[in-house]
Amino acid sequence: MHRLLVLYPPPSDPEHFRSYYEGTHLPLVAKLPGLRGYRYSFDIAAAEGESPYYCVFEADFDDAAALSAAQESPDGQAVRADVPNYATGGVVVLNYELRAG
Repeated sequence: MHRLLVLYPPPSDPEHFRSYYEGTHLPLVAKLPGLRGYRYSFDIAAAEGESPYYCVFEADFDDAAALSAAQESPDGQAVRADVPNYATGGVVVLNYELRAG
């Protein structure tokens, strides 16, 4: 299993971010080919102090090749092009292989 992790620092307009993210961006994400499932949250807590992130998103794919194919697809390009429409605080995108503990 391979995971895409997206961390969003606080945006300039949190209300717009949340509304746009849930109403427009996530429906685009749901169309990604090979997507096994996704989760997100706006309730980001830090172990100490204030969290540097407003939102977190996780998506799972069978492997790195499936993630890459999804990102390169027309739907993946649409998802990437949509990010500036709501993520005014920037975005941190990571991906990695999941290993059982």
